[in-house]
Amino acid sequence: MFIQYVQHYIFSITDSPGFADKRAHHNALERKRRDHIKDSFHSLRDSVPSLQGEKASRAQILDKATEYIQYMRRKNHTHQQDIDDLKRQNALLEQQVRALEKVKGSTQLQTSYSSPDSSLYTNPKGSAVSAFDGGSDSSSESEVEEPPTRKKLRVEAS
Repeated sequence: MFIQYVQHYIFSITDSPGFADKRAHHNALERKRRDHIKDSFHSLRDSVPSLQGEKASRAQILDKATEYIQYMRRKNHTHQQDIDDLKRQNALLEQQVRALEKVKGSTQLQTSYSSPDSSLYTNPKGSAVSAFDGGSDSSSESEVEEPPTRKKLRVEAS
């Protein structure tokens, strides 16, 4: 008796005039949701270099996307370390420039008081240099000044 009552109730609901419209609307929403998921998987697949243009299952797409994200995180970490190293290197170089400018300033002060000829000044090595000869003195012409070496960066194979 109870089962018949429930069946009658269900049939009366499904036979109602608005039920078909509600069902059609629900089906359309569900189809739209599935299409969105499908498009999202295609977009994800095309974002992973090893899967571009390939046909792959959703599980394969998720696996390869996870691998690629982990690879990119490692690569970003390495790049961030390189950036930090370069920042430290820049700070040291700026500190050296300030120290050299300070030495240069004190050397120029000493020579301006001690040298009657204003066209000559003493370089940090202690030899007189003319301001008109481009800053080269005879003792330093034979010496080759090497530029400071830059730290080599680690390069990760891609």
